[in-house]
Amino acid sequence: MKERIGFVGLGMMGSAMAANLLAKGWPLAVLAHARREAVDRLVAAGATEAGSARELALASDIVILCVTGSPQVEEIVRGPGGLASAGKPLLILDCSTSNPASTIQLAGDLAGQGITLIDTPLGRTPKEAAAGTLDVMAGGAEADVARARPVLAAFAGRIIHTGPTGSGHTMKLLNNFISMGYSAIYSEALMLGAKAGLTPKVFDSVVRGGRMDCSFYQAFFEFVLNRDENAQRFAMKNALKDMTYLASFAHASGAANPMGAAVRNGFAAAVAMGRGEAFVPALSDVVAALNGVSLVDQGAAAPAAV
Repeated sequence: MKERIGFVGLGMMGSAMAANLLAKGWPLAVLAHARREAVDRLVAAGATEAGSARELALASDIVILCVTGSPQVEEIVRGPGGLASAGKPLLILDCSTSNPASTIQLAGDLAGQGITLIDTPLGRTPKEAAAGTLDVMAGGAEADVARARPVLAAFAGRIIHTGPTGSGHTMKLLNNFISMGYSAIYSEALMLGAKAGLTPKVFDSVVRGGRMDCSFYQAFFEFVLNRDENAQRFAMKNALKDMTYLASFAHASGAANPMGAAVRNGFAAAVAMGRGEAFVPALSDVVAALNGVSLVDQGAAAPAAV
């Protein structure tokens, strides 16, 4: 008999993950959410709705969290009427991008209450969430990850056991550091190109298909070239949050991380300018505008390949 699953966080990623759990036969309860559409759609498909985190815990054996970050996780778990207030054993899978230090502390505190928390952050996008082909970086004891694996497989194509609790969230931050670093480099390179009269089309004609091409580059440039705002749906305010977590981790470990600081400051500037809700590729427009150039409608055609 399949374990009962509770789900908190029915945003772009979470609603698709929850739909996959239902479609693959997992008994599912969901927590009431500000956006009723996702809740109503899942209830119509067979899920039940809980009125509080405590009620969700009482109806579940395993609870999946897919929220913004550590403050939200802490509130859902330990806040008034939170999951821990149910006073029962649970396995909590934190799919959020959380601060590893908070994750480790929280897991240690919960262990004495019979609650196991492991970190299971996600790689890829809402498109892969809908297809059930996300990547999961799982940090926790071998037996706990093994118990979680069939549940995670409902929405993941790859599940990588990264090590002890906290290691999944650390790996997720490193993964996001690489992608946000690419975003910062693309944005600065495009700005410098524009200063020299090199259009985004020319830039792309050189990079695309070469050694520096990759799927992340292609999604980023779907916005740069075609103004498709949905090509890479990750808000710059969340990029700043993740890079701030990375800075906290680096500080705690005594590491010098000048590249991470530079990337974080780029997103901090964008958020300070009121662009936090815009998706990450829009950083290219922010960097261009700060330097008095535009990447839009520059008019030059890409040169023919020779």
